[in-house]
Amino acid sequence: MPKKRSGGGLSTTQQAAKFLGVAALSGVVLAGIALPAAGALGLATKGTVEGFDEIPANLKTPPLSQRTTILDSKGGMIATVYSRDRTVVPLKNISPYMQKAIVAIEDARFYEHGAVDLKGILRALNRNVQTGGTTEGASTLTQQYVKNVFVEEAGDDPDKVAQATQQTMGRKVQELKYAIQVEEELGKKKILENYLNITFFGQQAYGVEAASQRYFSKSAKDLTLEESALLAGVVQSPSRYDPVNDTAEATKRRNMVLQRMADVGDISRAQADKAKATPIKLRVKKPKNGCITAVSGAGFFCDYVRHVFLTDPVFGKTKEDRAKIWNRGGLTIRTTLDPQSQQSVQGSIKNHVYKSDKVATAVTLVQPGTGKIMGMGQSKPYGFGTNETQYNYSVDKAMGGSNYGFPTGSTFKPFVAAAAIAQGKPATQVYSSPYEMPYPTVQTCDKPYVNLNGERVPNENESERGPYALKEAMEKSVNTYFIQMVEDIGLCPVAKMTDKLGVVQGNGEKLPQSPAIALGSKGLSPLTMASAYAAFANRGTYCTPVAMESVSKADGTTLPVPKTTCSQAMSPTTADTINTLLRGVVDSGTGQEAGLQSRDNAGKTGTTDARKNAWFVGYTPNMSGAVWVGSPSQSVEMEHITIGGVYQDKVYGGQVPGPIWRDAMTGALNGVPAPSFNTVDIPDPPKNDEQDRDRDKGHGRDKGRPGAGGKKPGDKSPFPGISISPDLIGGNNGGGNTGGGHRGQTTGGTQGP
Repeated sequence: MPKKRSGGGLSTTQQAAKFLGVAALSGVVLAGIALPAAGALGLATKGTVEGFDEIPANLKTPPLSQRTTILDSKGGMIATVYSRDRTVVPLKNISPYMQKAIVAIEDARFYEHGAVDLKGILRALNRNVQTGGTTEGASTLTQQYVKNVFVEEAGDDPDKVAQATQQTMGRKVQELKYAIQVEEELGKKKILENYLNITFFGQQAYGVEAASQRYFSKSAKDLTLEESALLAGVVQSPSRYDPVNDTAEATKRRNMVLQRMADVGDISRAQADKAKATPIKLRVKKPKNGCITAVSGAGFFCDYVRHVFLTDPVFGKTKEDRAKIWNRGGLTIRTTLDPQSQQSVQGSIKNHVYKSDKVATAVTLVQPGTGKIMGMGQSKPYGFGTNETQYNYSVDKAMGGSNYGFPTGSTFKPFVAAAAIAQGKPATQVYSSPYEMPYPTVQTCDKPYVNLNGERVPNENESERGPYALKEAMEKSVNTYFIQMVEDIGLCPVAKMTDKLGVVQGNGEKLPQSPAIALGSKGLSPLTMASAYAAFANRGTYCTPVAMESVSKADGTTLPVPKTTCSQAMSPTTADTINTLLRGVVDSGTGQEAGLQSRDNAGKTGTTDARKNAWFVGYTPNMSGAVWVGSPSQSVEMEHITIGGVYQDKVYGGQVPGPIWRDAMTGALNGVPAPSFNTVDIPDPPKNDEQDRDRDKGHGRDKGRPGAGGKKPGDKSPFPGISISPDLIGGNNGGGNTGGGHRGQTTGGTQGP
């Protein structure tokens, strides 16, 4: 029995037969001799010769995967993302030393032989027979390139990669046939260029340009002799010869390459000796891959761009098609993100909410009339560490959000007002607005809503008793006023208005038709709110949000991008009326702390049950922004809490989110024109002195908010004997039965402003 040695368990005789078979096949292929004759030289005829004829004539060479660059609206880099870090460069941009080094060590006769090097095969056979192993290979640079194409085509699928790298006889025959084709079609220089761009150099670097940047922080065209020899040596075994982790082993390999370059006459002996004596000098540039490396806190916006690409049919009919394009990379994505706005957003967040706080904030800015997302950030940074997250609090669940949005409280009330005005209700509309009342029977688009369980809704303070007209009710955020408004107009107009404004729950579903939605009981995202309010600024025209300006491929061709769709959600007069109402909120209402200086602005505050969420959503004629503050898990009641180093007895929408919005908008609009709103005149309602005195009794101001009306600190109920359950908010309830009544009705998810 033949003695077995290393190298796949084959004896010397078996190895010789295998190499002779390959050599013979190579010879007959190149000579054009009939292939069946090769069977006598050790080939399995059925498995290789017939298979040779069945191999497709043309090698499919997929575009090389490269890094994708994501830019802001001014062309500044936000981040680079890639499945394989590669930048394809032409041969002229690769150092001549590098070209010579890789040829010398991998295929010294590259320019002399064809697709297969018979001398190389025989030399390797002789060497391996002498050593009893497989210490020397026989693949040409062209064959190696073909094998790398197989690996590239396999992508990240481990089974396909394993199949592509199998060194079976069938695979070698396949490489041979394709190598012949490649030699005929491309020529030596193009093959060398392609090889240097496709091969793996370790440290996550594919291709020589990425490798040069990774190890030496320079372009491949500037590589020195020593650096070129080092990189050429790494290719054989990137992990074994990794200069970052094993300098000694990498030095030995580099010197072997230098010696080989001298042996073949590429450099002189003196050059080789001098280079060998030079210590390895690395300037390692750590990989910067993914949204976690994004600048200016734009990691979440970067992630939103990725979600848009992977979900929007404009980039491919199927999820698989879109993922293939994204993973292949090589794209330059110019986004809508305005660097000034983004910097202002992050600066405001940093000043008002710390990442270590028990609660978080999210801020999104949108441009009215275009739908462009100008800024997006949050206090919990993008990452995997403590007080970091990969969930984007500004967007819906399907686009990377943490849950199904957050209850919006009274920031929903302008939608109710817009629906009522669109139905013909005057801006002077008065309702009795009692301190508290039961949820009424209300007509929906289908069956009437009936309050079977007798739930009641209060105002924030006992002093808030009507009657009120719309303007004052909006400024003071009177709950019962807006419940009476939906009782009057019905829920169907509200549903139709929110549909036109793109207002959907964070799970993508439409809002349920129950009175509690008037008080912001359901979870929405800051992006949804900012985009909807932008329609008020844009005289009633709603534009869907967009994040991309353009997408170009590595070859310079462009891809289509999602475009904003604009539609008239309400009449200009209705929008102008809302502008007047919400301007009053920041001038003299609950949002005074959010008001901007020297430019028209409007907005609305919102605070939900148990103070688990606080909002401010506002706008100018040329910018709309939404700010949410709360616990992503909805587990923190914001009373007696420190946020951003400031103790808060009770958190209101105007008190914490308001200043965040003010500072973010101020910086974003610095140097930007300050146009005026189109507004309408809303006459004051008739005075009732006795009622005014009753209303004002005990009605002080606490940081821009109505006083507590005599409540004891810590009371969760705003009035004696009435309980507002903290678990009745945020889209996990509501709905219930229609027609005969609705079960699970909430308190409206709001504690007022």
